[in-house]
Parts: sequence; C-alpha cells; structure tokens
Amino acid sequence: MAALPLRALTLRQLQFFSVLVEEGQFGRAARRLAITQPALSNAIKQMEKLLGAELLSRSTHRLELTPVGAEVLARTDFLVNTFEVALRDIESTVQRGRAFVRIGVIPSASARVAAAASEFLKTGGEREVELAWRDAPSNTLLAELRSGQIDMAVAAITEPPGGLTCIDLFRDPLVLVVRRDHALAAAGGANWEAIGSERLVLFESGSMPALGNPARAQFAQGAQPYRVSYSETLYALVRSGQALGLMPRLYTSSLRDPELAVVPLLKPRIERRVVLAYLPGPMRNVVAQELISFLRERLPQAGEATVRRVSGKGARARRQP
Repeated sequence: MAALPLRALTLRQLQFFSVLVEEGQFGRAARRLAITQPALSNAIKQMEKLLGAELLSRSTHRLELTPVGAEVLARTDFLVNTFEVALRDIESTVQRGRAFVRIGVIPSASARVAAAASEFLKTGGEREVELAWRDAPSNTLLAELRSGQIDMAVAAITEPPGGLTCIDLFRDPLVLVVRRDHALAAAGGANWEAIGSERLVLFESGSMPALGNPARAQFAQGAQPYRVSYSETLYALVRSGQALGLMPRLYTSSLRDPELAVVPLLKPRIERRVVLAYLPGPMRNVVAQELISFLRERLPQAGEATVRRVSGKGARARRQP
C-alpha cells in the first residue's frame, strides 16, 4: 500500500480545520477566517482526500467529528499552538534582541527553580535571555506543555504522564504541621497510627492522588478532612486547634510561625515525585534546551528541603500545587 501523501498537508489547512470544528458551521468559520465558504469547504475536502478518510460527519444540523477527525484534531491543535508560540518567540527575538523561554512550575518548587534559573542567566555571557514564568497546579502545567504553550515544566507526579519526557529531580514527602504545644511536636516524627482520630486539613487537590491507602485508612477512622486551597487557611486551622495539617514538605520551607512545628510522617513514608518535564524530540528553542540541561544538573544537587521546626512569622498565603 502506497504511503499517504501527508507531507502535502499545509499548516493553513490544519488551521482551517481547527477553526471549523471550534465554530461548528462552515459559514461562521469562513467569516472568522476571512475566506469564502466554498474555499473553506474545498480545503477540508482536500485534507480528507490526502488522508484518505472523512474527518467530519456532515448533517443539516451540525458538524460532528468522525473518530479519525477527533484524532487529527488533537494533533492539529498541538501543531497550530506550537506554530503560533514559535512565531511569538521569533517576533520576540527579532524585536527585543533576546531569546525567550517559557517555564511552568508548581508554586511549592518555585523558589528552588527560580534560584537555579537565576544561575543559568548569569552563565549566558553576552546573550540576552528572557524567561516567562507560569505557576499552576501540575495537571494544568502538563496540559499546557503538551499543547506547546510552555517549553518545560517542573511538576509533581505520582504516575508517568503520557507523551512527555520526565527527569526525576527529587522526592517530596508529605509532613504534618501541628501546634508547637501538640504532643507530636516533641516526638520528632510520627507514624500514621499516632494521628489517631484527629481531624486533618489538606489541600483540595494537587497532593491528594499521592496519599494512597494509608491516608484513606486514616480518614476512615475520624472526621473527613478539611480541604482548602491556600496554605494560610491550612495554617490558621492548625493554629486554632481544629486540625493537623498534611502537606508536601516543600511548602514548609517558607513557613515562619512560632506557634507551628513541622513533623515528618513515617512508616509508611508517602512522597510525590518532582520532575522536569518537556516534550520528546528536538526542541524548537535552543536556549530552552540549554536551560533543561542546566536544571537537570542543578535542581537535584539542591537536595530535599530540610525538615525543621520553624520560628518567626508566617509566610504569605500560597495556593496548593
């Protein structure tokens, strides 16, 4: 069977297809693209001829994707997004005279990543590099990475994400945050059994998938845990004696509160993987590739954050990773 002439497909055709699916009608899509409806219809028919399959099921009411069309759309959106981002990169390089790199990072790892990136910028010599930062939960960052909106992401995972290359940087265990006058504060560490029936407070998402069976068994003993979005809310509930805090250890590195103590959770130790993720294959951005190589060497060297009982005033509220 002869190979399909897919190389004859053009980016313009892919853009037409993406807009048509988004608008749902040939007329609206043609107006948005500033072309005639027959020209749009011909472009889609040419795509289908090149692919040897129908992409759309046409009816009098609306357009529907065929199974092949759905697969093509997923890859089309990636290609179109990547092309548009690349154009903006080129424009930035030409107009500003500097390279442009987009970095995604979970908030709890931002201090460590920012410090390493600052080192990278100092090694650039005369070359000018501009970094664009995006902080968001891991799932959001990985989705934006797949769509080409960012060049790399430092994210927390429990399972390898499909379609991405991931380099392990370090492990981030879950810890308890308790009042300093709580019995566990003097213990230096706690098993899950030591929590007993006390109520917990944790972030509503982010670290939840990493908790696993020990946490679920713990929750079954007492009241359902409080779930919050911001660290300051978590700390407030702990200070007031309403709950024990359960959170990734990275967050506690900026905790400065004389009323609170951080206690390692032992037996079993539950941790999440913090990884540097990027799309496989050749990168469109030379500086991004250099930064990935730099971060994969520097970030593991920083080691895991030291568990310590902290003093001083509380850090600013931050959203969970």
